[in-house]
Amino acid sequence: MPRTGRIKSKSGIYHIVMRGINKQTIFEEEEDSLIFLETLKKYQEKNGYKIYGYCLMGNHIHLLIKEEEEALEIIMRRIGASYVYWYNLKYNRYGHLFQDRYKSEVVEDESYFLTVLRYIHQNPVKAGIAADAANYNWSSYNEYVGKRAIVDTDFALRIFSSDREKALESFKTSHQISSDDLCLDVSENKRLTDKIAVEIIKQKCRVNHCSEIQSVEKDQRDRYLKFLKEEGLSTRQIARLTGISRGIVSKA
Repeated sequence: MPRTGRIKSKSGIYHIVMRGINKQTIFEEEEDSLIFLETLKKYQEKNGYKIYGYCLMGNHIHLLIKEEEEALEIIMRRIGASYVYWYNLKYNRYGHLFQDRYKSEVVEDESYFLTVLRYIHQNPVKAGIAADAANYNWSSYNEYVGKRAIVDTDFALRIFSSDREKALESFKTSHQISSDDLCLDVSENKRLTDKIAVEIIKQKCRVNHCSEIQSVEKDQRDRYLKFLKEEGLSTRQIARLTGISRGIVSKA
């Protein structure tokens, strides 16, 4: 089944979310986070992309990144493959670590750029694992107010002010604001109505009636079921609408 093409950013800047497969933890120890950041830096030096922000959470990652010399798809494939190879060796595991397809949204104006940057840095605060952004070790917040490592801080700070000290103060102030920013994330708490779910099933699985999936060849059926779960349909909902047992849906 062909996938929908990604929207291309005119600025080349994207907000990326990578999630562990089946919500699996991808950073179990501090070493894991350090290795991922080293991976970002290694390929940044090789492939020339710019990083404006990041946050490593337990089972997902936020990146604010700009493609330059190579396309985003190539960049993300190299980062993901390198980290998964190392992670699988360390934990003596096999197979995929990340959900098949990373999520992305375009960032094409300065206002939304700053919104996304704040959203990324406030992730640990909203998750209740840090009192404020400065207390979290695995985001780029402290690269802005301290020592640089892999993040291009100048781009964002110049949006605030040409005076670096004033820019830093504005940066800190903006992050102290309690916001309800809505940006790309991994949350799937919003339940889809059956009406919307039925339309997704018909459109994405190319059937006239949801129950037709029952007669699809097994491998293709399982691909459809996996895709529907990634689209936000619950296992219970898929089973109810298609007539396929919950056991089969959950294993797909």
